[in-house]
Amino acid sequence: MNMAEKLQLLRKNKGLSQEELADLIGVSRQAVGKWEAGKFYPDIDKLVQLGELYSISLDRLIKDTDDCNLRIEERDGEKEDIAGFLIRAKRACYAGHGEELDASRKCSHDLEYEEGELYYYDTYLGGERFGGEEAVWKGGVPIWCMNYCGRVTGEHFSGDFLKEALMAVPRDMPYRGPSLFQSGAYTYHCRTAGVFDWYQGYEEILYEGVKIYECYFHGGSII
Repeated sequence: MNMAEKLQLLRKNKGLSQEELADLIGVSRQAVGKWEAGKFYPDIDKLVQLGELYSISLDRLIKDTDDCNLRIEERDGEKEDIAGFLIRAKRACYAGHGEELDASRKCSHDLEYEEGELYYYDTYLGGERFGGEEAVWKGGVPIWCMNYCGRVTGEHFSGDFLKEALMAVPRDMPYRGPSLFQSGAYTYHCRTAGVFDWYQGYEEILYEGVKIYECYFHGGSII
């Protein structure tokens, strides 16, 4: 597999369009298109950014003899159903200003959502510094969970903007928000490594180009 092919597949595995990738690394969409067509190669600084974004070494990215063990994950019907349920649950709960339950622990914030035999629960502690867990049960059996921990790091943080970004959670990356989301002076970035069964990620919010919020998360299937 040559580098142009790997760049295209890595981008698709990440759930990014050419335009979204271009915005993330500071180039034009046309430049990304030319890289993936094999007409031009990225400069070394862009290769470094791509390697960090895709969690892959430059050596493996550049070598034509290394296919990087790449493949687009094919989810079975059950995983697809659970991913769709998870997105609806997220949009109905925190992201959608859902009503909180009575606290399950001292000072905790708790939200739930249910469809048939699928049940979702989100519980977290804190405010400007926070930590929590989301989980999904099927037929009373826990099958998936995610832990997260974040903090506000600067001025002008907007909880409404974060919720707006999380409402745009994509189906192929149903963990937090999309790879890129913008509104006014606010920009949201999210990147993940892994697949639905086992993954980790990081999200951040910038205000006029300055980072003001960050959150780390990780999770996967537990059956």
